[in-house]
Amino acid sequence: QVQLVESGGGLVQAGGSLRLSCAASGRTFSNYAMGWFRQAPGKEREFVAAISGYTDYADSVKGRFIISRNNAKNTVYLRMNSLKAEDTAVYYCAAGSFAGPRVDAKEYRYWGQGTQVTVSS
Repeated sequence: QVQLVESGGGLVQAGGSLRLSCAASGRTFSNYAMGWFRQAPGKEREFVAAISGYTDYADSVKGRFIISRNNAKNTVYLRMNSLKAEDTAVYYCAAGSFAGPRVDAKEYRYWGQGTQVTVSS
């Protein structure tokens, strides 16, 4: 069982930056692939970034967002730079027991409660 708690969301102006954190419970955090997804009002949940040995990003965030993890702190981060209004969404952290980053939300077993990111234009 893994419990995930996101933090770091908020209101930011377009062009600004935020860093999201996701703290995980459990002693085997390093064994899990970790992902960030987001869901805007009226839209499907979509892949943002994932990390497991290496990283993968959605095309819409490549070059602006950076995913990283600190296994000693059981935490995964999402550094978001050059934010745009279209990045506004609830951001979710997810964990899955597989190797390699994956983009399909259905493959992730554990989810956090989400943190709101609002970018004003």
